[in-house]
Amino acid sequence: MPRVKRGTKRRASRRKVLERASGFFLTKGKLHRSAQEAVEKSMRYAFVGRRRKKRDFRSLWIVRINAAANKLGLPYSKFMSGMKKAGIELNRKVLAEMAYADESGFRLLVEKAKAALAQTQ
Repeated sequence: MPRVKRGTKRRASRRKVLERASGFFLTKGKLHRSAQEAVEKSMRYAFVGRRRKKRDFRSLWIVRINAAANKLGLPYSKFMSGMKKAGIELNRKVLAEMAYADESGFRLLVEKAKAALAQTQ
């Protein structure tokens, strides 16, 4: 079997790992082996974090919608049910933004949801 020295490819691979680890604490940012381990772990955290962010934002939007709807006398679950029954299809991100920035528009939506709930009962 022929001998392989790797040369520039090895250097490039190590440089890439050390660039990703720049700014890490002590040897994790300077020595290849510990930098490799730290980079692999940080990439796992980043992968999980990207999915976690979606979860966190959805729960934040729900909290904002719930607070605004409760203020107008309708709990979140009833509000969302009324929205579906009224045929209004706005996602939670838009609803949360309306609850925060456009109170009169959100009040209109709550009134429509209440009317749709009253109509089905």
